[in-house]
Amino acid sequence: MSEPEERHNGPEEVPKPKNARDTLRRLWRYLWEYKLGICLVLLLVAITAVFHLLGPYLMGKAIDDYIIPRDLGGLLRIILVMALIYILTSLFTWLQSRTMINVSQTVVRNMRKDAFDKLQELPVSFFDTRSRGDIMSRLTNDIDLINNALSSSVTQIFSSVITLVGALTLMLRLSPLLTGISMITVPVMFITTNIVTRRTRRYFEEQQKVLGALNGFVEESISGQKVVKAFVREAEEIERFEATNVVLRDVGTKAQIYSGIMGPLMNMLNNAGLAIVAGAGGWLAAQHIITVGTIVVFINYTRQFTRPLNELANQFNTIQSAIASAERLFEVMDEGPEPSDPPDAVELKDPRGEVEFQNVSFSYNSDEPVLKEVSFHAHPGQTMALVGPTGAGKTSIVNLLTRFYEPDEGDIFIDGYNIRRVTRRSLRSCLGVVLQDTYLFSESVKDNIRYGRLDATDEEVKMAARLANAEQFILSLPDGYDTILSEDGGDLSQGQRQLLAIARAILADPAILILDEATSSVDTRTERQVQEAMLKLMEGRTSFVIAHRLSTIRQADMILVIDDGQIIERGNHMQLLEQRGFYYNLYMSQFASILNKMEICKS
Repeated sequence: MSEPEERHNGPEEVPKPKNARDTLRRLWRYLWEYKLGICLVLLLVAITAVFHLLGPYLMGKAIDDYIIPRDLGGLLRIILVMALIYILTSLFTWLQSRTMINVSQTVVRNMRKDAFDKLQELPVSFFDTRSRGDIMSRLTNDIDLINNALSSSVTQIFSSVITLVGALTLMLRLSPLLTGISMITVPVMFITTNIVTRRTRRYFEEQQKVLGALNGFVEESISGQKVVKAFVREAEEIERFEATNVVLRDVGTKAQIYSGIMGPLMNMLNNAGLAIVAGAGGWLAAQHIITVGTIVVFINYTRQFTRPLNELANQFNTIQSAIASAERLFEVMDEGPEPSDPPDAVELKDPRGEVEFQNVSFSYNSDEPVLKEVSFHAHPGQTMALVGPTGAGKTSIVNLLTRFYEPDEGDIFIDGYNIRRVTRRSLRSCLGVVLQDTYLFSESVKDNIRYGRLDATDEEVKMAARLANAEQFILSLPDGYDTILSEDGGDLSQGQRQLLAIARAILADPAILILDEATSSVDTRTERQVQEAMLKLMEGRTSFVIAHRLSTIRQADMILVIDDGQIIERGNHMQLLEQRGFYYNLYMSQFASILNKMEICKS
C-alpha cells in the first residue's frame, strides 16, 4: 500500500464580486466576446445620436433662415430633409435594438450555460448546504433580470454618452454663456442620483436574496405537499409563506419607492433647467445677443443633454436589479469545483471490488466528528452490511467511498489504489448506487432505467427490470416501458420508484454495489422479490448494504455495527447474536416488535 497522501478537504475559496464595478466588468467580458455585434451597435447608436442632434439644429435654422424671412420654398426643402432624418433615425434605432437583443440573448445563453456547467462541477457539499429553490432562482429569475438590462440599458448607456458629448459641444459652439446657465441644475442631478443610488442598490440586493429564499420555500412546500396534508399543516405553511412574502413586499416596496423617486426628481430638475434656459434665452434674444432659433435649438439640446440622465433614472430599477442578480449568479460561478484529479491519477480498469478503509476520520463540521478512525477490509465479492442507529455515520461511509466528500484523516483503497490517486470518473463508474431517496427524471420508464448505462439496448433494459422484479408493474402502466413519468416519478408509489432505481443499478453492472436503505420503502412481499434479485445481482460483486431492517442483511458476509462514528462490533449475523451486544439487542427489539404486531393481528 502507498503512504498516506496529502489531504484535500474541500475546494479553495475564490474571491467573489463585492461591488457594482467588479460585476459590471465581468458582464462586459461576456459582451466583448461578441465585439463585432457590439461595434455594429456602437456605430448605429452613433449614427442615431448624430441624427437626434441634427434635428434641433435644422429646426433652429428653419426658424432663423426661412420662417422669420417667410421663405416658404426654403422651409419646404428643410422640412423634407428633417422628415428624411427622422425616418432614418427610426430605422437605425430599430436596427440597433434588434442587434443588441441578438447579442444580449446570446450572452445570456452563455451565462446560463456557464452557470449550469458550473453546477455540474460543484461538490455535493455545495448542494447539501443550499436551498434548491435559491439555486434555481439564480439561474432563472436573476438571469432574466440581467437579460432585460443588457437588451435595453446597454444601448441607452452608449447613446447617452454620445448624446451628452454631442449636445454639450454644439451648445458651447452656439452660446457659451447660455450653456453655462443651462448647466446649473446638472450638479444637483448628479448629487441626487448618487444619494438615491446607494440606498436603492442595497434594497434591490436584499430583494433578490429574499426572493431566492421564497422560491426555495415554495419549491420545498410543493415537493413535500403530501407530508403537509398528512400532518394537516396547511395553515402553518401559509403562515410561513406569508411571513417571507411580507418581508419581500416590504423590501420590494422600499426598492421600488427609492427607484421611483428618480424619475419625478429628474423631470422636476429638467423642467426647472428648461425654464431657466427659456428665461435667460429670451432676455439674450431681446438684447440681440442670440436669435430666436438659437433659443429653440438650446431648449431642444438641453432636453437631449438631460434626457440620458432621465433615461438612466427611469432604468434604475432594471440596472440595480441586474447588478444584484449578476452578483448572486457570479457567487455560484465563483464557487470552487471539486478538486481536480492529480496529474498521476490512474484509471480503474476491470476493478475486482476490494475495498479497504484505514483509520478514516471525517466530519462535516470541524467541531462535530462523524467518523472516528474507521477501519475495515471488504474482499472482492463480499457482502458487507452497515447497521446502527440514525446518525451513526453509515451514509457518511458511502459518501467517502464515492468521493462526494474527502476524509479528514486516513485512507481509502480500492484494489490497492488510494482513491485520491484514482480519477473520479473511473471510480464512480465502477460503483452502482441505490440511495434511500430515489430520484427519477421526467422521462420514460425505459430512459430512467437506461440512465445506468446509456448505450444499453431495449432488451438489456427489460432484463434489468425483470431482475429487479419491476416488469410486472411497468407493463401495467399506460404505455409500458414508454410511459412518461411525472416529475420525480410522482405518479408512482415509493416502492415502484425504488424498484426502478434498483433496475437502473442492475443495468450499470457495477463492480461495487451500494444499497443505502434500498428496500426501506417496499412492502414485505416486494421486499422478498427484491431480495431474491439482489442476491443474484450481488453474486461476484462487492456489496455495501445499509439497512435498518436487520432481516434483510442476515446473509451478509460481514456486518459492521456502527455507533457514534465508530465500529463497535463486527462479524456475521450468528457471531453477533452470540456476542449478545449492541447488535443482539437491536435485533431482538425488532424481532419483539414483529411478534407484538402478529399477536395484535391475531387478537
